[in-house]
Amino acid sequence: MEHQYQITGMTCEGCKAKVRRTLEAFSEVTEANINLADGITTIKMNSHVNTAQFQSALSEKGNYTISEVHSRPMSTMAMEEEPKGFFATYKPLLLIVVFIAGVSVLAQTPLDSFSGMLWMRYFMAGFFIVFSFFKLLNLQGFADSYRMYDIVAEKWKGWGYIYPFIELVLGLAYLTNWNPNITNWITIIVLGVSTIGVVKSNLNKRKIKCACLGDVFNLPMSTVTVVEDVTMLAMAAFMLI
Repeated sequence: MEHQYQITGMTCEGCKAKVRRTLEAFSEVTEANINLADGITTIKMNSHVNTAQFQSALSEKGNYTISEVHSRPMSTMAMEEEPKGFFATYKPLLLIVVFIAGVSVLAQTPLDSFSGMLWMRYFMAGFFIVFSFFKLLNLQGFADSYRMYDIVAEKWKGWGYIYPFIELVLGLAYLTNWNPNITNWITIIVLGVSTIGVVKSNLNKRKIKCACLGDVFNLPMSTVTVVEDVTMLAMAAFMLI
């Protein structure tokens, strides 16, 4: 079933993320989509959860009030909504990766020959700098989204505020070729820990937002995110060897 509710008490993106995280903590809930402007929240469930249960959980998180508007079968929703294709869904991420890869090639134009190792270093630099930029546009929004699946951020919210700056520093380190061994080891450790949370979310088939581009784009968590992290890990390991 798909149920629609009115939730009051949310004043910012942080509130929105907290409420969504609380609702999706119910095992019966597969997805919660919240419109911060009017408080209208659409919750998809495998089996019904009483509104009083939602209210009890939300009351522990803040001064939030939830009331049901109406509900309808998932089959009706499926007929009304046309699912997006792969490219339409991941267009922002794909374009950014293509642009970074292209710039990394063009950066070697003045050189006598093309170097794969240099291309990887430039790509890693561009990747970390650009992705940290999007996260820093709304640091709190990123931190709230990130803690929904990262194993460190869910225990310590401060990690979500620090992570974009670590990415920025790593990007600058790759750009300037500062101590490659240390830079690559830090990348392997940081991305390795991050990948664990991404893989767990995919295995659990949780329909949550991927925070790789911060709170700017609404990208779903999927195997694309796993491939992204694993590819970066592989590059760092290759350069280390």
